Amino acid sequence: MRLELVHLSKSFEDGSAPAQGAPERARELKVIDDVNFTFPEQGLVGIVGSSGVGKSTLLQLLGGLDKPNAGSIYFNSTELSALRGDALSNFRGSQIGFVFQFHHLLPEFTALENVAMPMMIHGMSDAVAQEQARELLSAVGLHDRASHLPRMLSGGEQQRVAIARALSLRPQLILLDEPTGNLDPRNAEMVFEILKALNQQLNNLMVFVTHSMSLARRLDVSYEMQPGGALNKL
Repeated sequence: MRLELVHLSKSFEDGSAPAQGAPERARELKVIDDVNFTFPEQGLVGIVGSSGVGKSTLLQLLGGLDKPNAGSIYFNSTELSALRGDALSNFRGSQIGFVFQFHHLLPEFTALENVAMPMMIHGMSDAVAQEQARELLSAVGLHDRASHLPRMLSGGEQQRVAIARALSLRPQLILLDEPTGNLDPRNAEMVFEILKALNQQLNNLMVFVTHSMSLARRLDVSYEMQPGGALNKL
């Protein structure tokens, strides 16, 4: 798949208090400034960098959860940054999967229901969605946890359910924000190996934002984000 940034810029208003005696006016804080970059077509790609440099902002833009101030994001032939409303929601739901540091599972639904829900929202019958959800839970080693509520699962198990949910519509792009950040070493290793195997099986693009250099070095390629958003290969 093609994922490309073209003259991408994103800024925020700096809400910090002005120095004593200075006029009160909004100051623009440029996080991403005229960045051009083309991601690898598939594989495991890491983005590292110091806290506050803009890694999570970039991930939000890539996922269509935020809009750039200028420039474009191209997802194959679609200009993702130009989509609005239902068109954006439908595209994001079918083409992009998200795995966050915190699992964001719906607490009142079972693991099976959490994984099946995106498929049912996109029009798949309950029976087919649940069948495919069972297959995905098996792929992440949780075939025997399908009927468990999130509170009945360990942190590592909840993260594996979140991975299965992210893959439910077989998206071309998976965005992962510190996916092993809250896990102990054993579960972190298990989650990484599952992601690696699924990536090889599905031939999709997985973009990791991480503070862990040890994780970054195990990915196919990693980039260090500089102030202003430039991505330099490690």
